[in-house]
Amino acid sequence: MLILPTVFWLFHFIYTTNFVAYCCKGMNTYVAILRGINVSGKNKIKMDALKSSFSSLGFEQVQTYIQSGNVVFRNPETSSGNLEELINKQIRKDFGFEVPVLVLDKKELANIVKNNPFAGDENREAQFLHVTFLKEHPANVNEEKIAVHVKAGEEFAISDGAIYVYCPHGYGKTKLNNNFFESQLKVSATTRNWKTTLKLLEMANEADA
Repeated sequence: MLILPTVFWLFHFIYTTNFVAYCCKGMNTYVAILRGINVSGKNKIKMDALKSSFSSLGFEQVQTYIQSGNVVFRNPETSSGNLEELINKQIRKDFGFEVPVLVLDKKELANIVKNNPFAGDENREAQFLHVTFLKEHPANVNEEKIAVHVKAGEEFAISDGAIYVYCPHGYGKTKLNNNFFESQLKVSATTRNWKTTLKLLEMANEADA
């Protein structure tokens, strides 16, 4: 006799809460870029463990790429900021330390790739291209002050969401690194080389197919 009331209240819950709205949302594809893991033996996270951490949040089609902390996943959430907060808390819970996290949706990443002014130029080698992803648009940008630190042959370009850096002497030798731009622009940032950036977009497109 208790079966019918139980079934009734189950259907009542499903159709009068956000359950249906959540399930009916379209899935969005995101790329999470973590900063400062697996560097010089610090903040070690194995990629299988990182994948499990993301999956525990209900994210779907979770994939990782190399050891620097790049994760492609799908979720109905529409706010990158909310996702960053969720991921940050889960990493702190699972691994016991703080990790800066930047989340981009597929369209944002595609636009960053499309707008790289140095890509496709036969006079510039792709191995020397880097993208510094910005967590937010900087309030003040003094390009003249930044340009003082540019070595011969180096170039940079600032756009919405990213800074494009060409450093033919190698990223390890340029002053235009991640810490420098964070200091100059007063925003959190995370840098990836061009190869990794293109691969993440490729993975996001495949997940969305």
